[in-house]
Amino acid sequence: MTDLFQQFLAAAGDVFNAHGPAIQSAASLSPTDFSIRFFLQLAIIIAACRVIGWLGRKLLGQPQVVGEMIAGVVLGPSVIGLAFPGFTATVFPPETKSILYAGAQFGVGLYMFLVGSTLHLDHFRTKAKSAVGVSIAGIVTPFVMAVLITPVLLQVPGLFAEGISQFNATLFMGACIALTAFPMLARIINERGLAGTSLGTLSLTAGAFDDAVSWCVLAIVLATFGAGAGVALLAIVGGLAYAGFLFLFGRRLLAPLGRAVEAKGEMSDTVLGITLGLFCLSAFLMDAAGLHAVFGGFLLGVCMPRGLFAQELKRRIEPFAVVVLLPMFFTYSGLNTRLDMVNSLELLAIAIGILAVSILAKFGACWAAARLSGEDNRTALGIGALMNARGLMELIIINIGLQHGIIGPALFSIMVLMAIVTTMMAGPLFELVYGRKARESGELGAIAGDGAPRTA
Repeated sequence: MTDLFQQFLAAAGDVFNAHGPAIQSAASLSPTDFSIRFFLQLAIIIAACRVIGWLGRKLLGQPQVVGEMIAGVVLGPSVIGLAFPGFTATVFPPETKSILYAGAQFGVGLYMFLVGSTLHLDHFRTKAKSAVGVSIAGIVTPFVMAVLITPVLLQVPGLFAEGISQFNATLFMGACIALTAFPMLARIINERGLAGTSLGTLSLTAGAFDDAVSWCVLAIVLATFGAGAGVALLAIVGGLAYAGFLFLFGRRLLAPLGRAVEAKGEMSDTVLGITLGLFCLSAFLMDAAGLHAVFGGFLLGVCMPRGLFAQELKRRIEPFAVVVLLPMFFTYSGLNTRLDMVNSLELLAIAIGILAVSILAKFGACWAAARLSGEDNRTALGIGALMNARGLMELIIINIGLQHGIIGPALFSIMVLMAIVTTMMAGPLFELVYGRKARESGELGAIAGDGAPRTA
């Protein structure tokens, strides 16, 4: 059976390698070609994410979301593309990336909209002191570490763009280390049974704030690196103004949607259409401001009515968003990832050093801040473990850095390795320091076989 499978892979590789480059070199693709490849891409993406996610849960004890992140990398040039170059050229030609990108942003934005709509703000009010402390520690410490390590990195040729200032390089590294995988953190919290708990809400709130600061810092780097001061000004001022408007007036303006659902006992297609239209508008505004669609979705979700409205919204949207749309987000990022770039002992040592600094700056700092804010040691360790995950939000920010010439391919690959390792360690580390005892005591429900938490 093994020999037969290997023969099949070899034959498939010969076919892709023979025909892939010819297809990739075509001057353009017709609308029909785009359609054919899109449905094939989607079928492969869904299958790979479900299978690798299942294997990750069974063999490694990882949440489904981590398996999906790995699946995205596997489908890209680092694994399948390395073994069968024609596969990537045939199934994921560059001309189709724009469609995959749009679907990816829609998926991750919609999921964060759902997360915001189920966020328990009362938990945040009772944990405001801890959340602020964790957020500040998760921002300040990474930037202090960036100040210390960036001069060393600048001495290694090829890591940063030639001629980049130490100021820009330091800001970029600080933003990368300070980043928390907000969408991935939300799914880990959901799958580990933390949705609605004070620990989960505190971690999500701190993670959202840290990510927002990281994106604003990135906007400053882009502005001072040639994109123009207007980029930074629009991102910071526009984001704050929109958030302030929603928090001041959003709940009052959106309350009629909740009353309509309560009156009918279910969410009508009209209410669903209005809600999705508002989500798209909110995502557009944050994207146009230079931040990211996820923040538009999350901010609007926080202001949505609770009760039956939130329950109906989750019932009607979540399955499609999780099973179909989010895997597109992971795969798109994976297609831009190259893990074969760390090819020397010097770069390996730098990769290990950056990994150690990144863990200390997030896990260590957030744990210390939570303890100083009055949390018990077990809860503080759990917060630190969750905040340390970077995920594919990290890949997005370093892809931007690579595309704008801020960093080189070698540093890009090192940061990819850091993102994967810190994300993979988040779930097991959380279970070790918090989850296992919490489940034994009944504070949390057991994790079901499909990765979703059972109710206690």
